[in-house]
Amino acid sequence: MRAFGLLLKVLLLAVLLASCNNKPKIGFLMDTLSIDRWEKDKELFEKRVEELGGIPVIRVADSNSPTQIEQATELLYSGVDVLVVIPVDLHASRDIVQQAHEKDVPVISYDRMIRDCDVDYYVSTDNINIGELQADYLATMAPSGYYALIGGPTKDYNATLLHLGWMNVLQPLIEKGDIKLVLDEYVDKWDADEAFEIINSYLSNPNQGLDVIIAGNDELAGGAVKALQEHNLQREVLVAGQDAELEAIRNIVAGYQTITIFKPIDALAYTAASMAIKLANEEPVNTNVTVNNGHKLVPSILLSAQVVNKQNIKMTVVSEGFLEEEAIFEIE
Repeated sequence: MRAFGLLLKVLLLAVLLASCNNKPKIGFLMDTLSIDRWEKDKELFEKRVEELGGIPVIRVADSNSPTQIEQATELLYSGVDVLVVIPVDLHASRDIVQQAHEKDVPVISYDRMIRDCDVDYYVSTDNINIGELQADYLATMAPSGYYALIGGPTKDYNATLLHLGWMNVLQPLIEKGDIKLVLDEYVDKWDADEAFEIINSYLSNPNQGLDVIIAGNDELAGGAVKALQEHNLQREVLVAGQDAELEAIRNIVAGYQTITIFKPIDALAYTAASMAIKLANEEPVNTNVTVNNGHKLVPSILLSAQVVNKQNIKMTVVSEGFLEEEAIFEIE
């Protein structure tokens, strides 16, 4: 009987191991976790992959492109079935796609498009529309005046798309002479300190007018707000950001920042995870649009975003569980 019991245990262990081995492995290559929102993407993506019976394998490159390429090589040789990539560098990441395809592994570009390559799918928000939302809201409040644009790194194609959205709204007003564009800058690595330096340097010159700052994300908006505080202008200049970070929402409550853009990170992470599991199981994937990455029309899913202002904080980021009311308003 003992021998029979031992045999049963061995067989059960073998079945369990086989079951684990049959689970699809989904690699998630991330740029950074230094910005609050990316921690949320990571947690949500991991959770959804596990719920769907997969094994998430996460690597974070700390904004170093060669590191990310090395991590891709590691995951591909470890046998991942699908790669989901937040590219550090939109061009250098072509090497990741090429490596993956040599092993017949599909690649999903997450939130940022990998450019000029045969990437399989793209999941993101409509970044041109986000730029339009930012610019339209502030141009409605200030249809004339001095405007500053602070974009993210040019190696992140989202920065280019946001800028296209801004100019779709602002260009007619610039041509009419209603708006004067006094700054139009891109910064490296979405660096808040660099945004601070740009705005602070501009305001340090006497008699410089500034009415509106449109920033590529809340990190840059936060750097701009600090510069405005240096010159006691923190409630005088309209400021837009995106990502609905906690500090940005607090700045909106304080009147230092005007709006942010709330991106549906839950839906974004869940959509990418679900797509990855389907690809791993060789099931059909449905998309709602194609996006040109310079090489092909990439099958894509683009999600909508929304404006968050002082009046609708509780109806947006709080009601959807993105941020806690106690943290925003520092309720004891």
